[in-house]
Amino acid sequence: QVRLVESGGGLVQAAGSLRLSCAASGRTFSRDAMGWFRQAPGKEREFVAAITWSVGTTYYADSVKGRFTISRDNAKNTVYLQMNSLKPEDTAVYYCAAQSGVRLATIRRGNGYDYWGQGTQVTVSS
Repeated sequence: QVRLVESGGGLVQAAGSLRLSCAASGRTFSRDAMGWFRQAPGKEREFVAAITWSVGTTYYADSVKGRFTISRDNAKNTVYLQMNSLKPEDTAVYYCAAQSGVRLATIRRGNGYDYWGQGTQVTVSS
């Protein structure tokens, strides 16, 4: 059974930093891609960042490029999202997702992912 468990969310002031973690288990992810998405109240879920597990190629939404960094630790089966220079508009529930086999055409789309975590709340105060 595939499990994705996010942690690291919380309340932070604007310009602050947080690091989210996503611990993955239940399958071999070496040929997969992992992504972070977020959903703010009243808004649609949006892509934040993704990484291919084997090569480590990264992808970012324009809104977070230069501020957020996605990375992975193969030994720990964990993906991270380092978030710096946080803004109030970054406030959302952040979800980790796994794409079974890398599919670049859908790597930025939520419906391209097969497994999801339960989410972790990030709140940025002004």
